[in-house]
Amino acid sequence: MATQYSSMAPTPDPTIPVLGPPSSYREKVVSALRAAVIAGELRPGEVYSTPGVAARFGVSVTPVREAMLTLAKEGLVEAVRNKGFRVTDVSDEQLDEYTQIRALIEIPTVVGLVATADTTSLEALRPAAREIVTASVAGDLIAHVEADTRFHLGLLALAGNAHLVEVVRDLRGRSRLYGLNALAASGALLASAAEHLDLVDALLARDEDAVRTIMTRHLSHVRGLWATAED
Repeated sequence: MATQYSSMAPTPDPTIPVLGPPSSYREKVVSALRAAVIAGELRPGEVYSTPGVAARFGVSVTPVREAMLTLAKEGLVEAVRNKGFRVTDVSDEQLDEYTQIRALIEIPTVVGLVATADTTSLEALRPAAREIVTASVAGDLIAHVEADTRFHLGLLALAGNAHLVEVVRDLRGRSRLYGLNALAASGALLASAAEHLDLVDALLARDEDAVRTIMTRHLSHVRGLWATAED
């Protein structure tokens, strides 16, 4: 049975902006390292030194140290005395739980935008959707995760619920997309990336069934394909 939505559109919260790229150097380092953890570029269980990470990403030590402390607060890494930081692991059971919660939140919220989101706000998401495709073609997994995060959180922000956006941001951070390398190598990552443009088009067409179908299929990739750990 189709979910029923109120015909009264909620008043957008002006304090919730559509998310754009990080504005400061520190924020960019945090975003890149967070994406590297989520994408599996920094592997769970391994200990990384701050100078080593700084050299790998071509940045200075201080913002990396600050970024790692931020990621530690988010539960993505943990400090290892006199050595650096260890990337925390996530069990299959936890991934299942995170994906289930995301589906419960994101699918009805995005479907609801069919009736409430204005055309200008939806079109503003298209550049991020294109960035995801571009990153997928280039095989740039970190850029893919960063653009994907901006797109989905920006989309959810249109519902006007800041707490909902923060909950999903946390769930996305706790997830791991260990299968991204395999998907990129097989060409399947590009097909998944293209779904973001399909979603924008379906929302602009006010096609509730298409939006629900795309969101359901897209989130299934997170657990069914992307979270497959490589041996």
